[in-house]
Amino acid sequence: MSGAGTSDDPWLLTTPAGGSEFSLHHDEDKDVLHCQVGSTWLHYRPQAIDDLHAMLQAHGDWMELGNKDEKVTPKDGTVEAWARSKDNPVGGWYGLRKGYRGRFANYIAPALAEQGRAEFEKRGRSMWVRAK
Repeated sequence: MSGAGTSDDPWLLTTPAGGSEFSLHHDEDKDVLHCQVGSTWLHYRPQAIDDLHAMLQAHGDWMELGNKDEKVTPKDGTVEAWARSKDNPVGGWYGLRKGYRGRFANYIAPALAEQGRAEFEKRGRSMWVRAK
């Protein structure tokens, strides 16, 4: 993975479809994952990466990402829907910044792929992910 995942040396990633670059790092002082897309910051719970990997391993097959903004309801059975579900390990949203809690699938799943713990596949207009 590029970078060390710190504020001084963030991970440099691309979205699953490869259309945008962004950085991600763990802020240990605030205990959050900071994602910077252009001038916009998104914040996620630090356990998001490992929880996503565990869920994908348990799922055992390809899962649609279902990337959506916070105000748009994601399709059931997608990574994005799981990241907001009361049934996930944190009992709700992994996103922490009100108004910017969505897009989990677009910005957390690439960290797994960079770590070699997941892979993507494009199917029509949708992106899918599975654990390695």
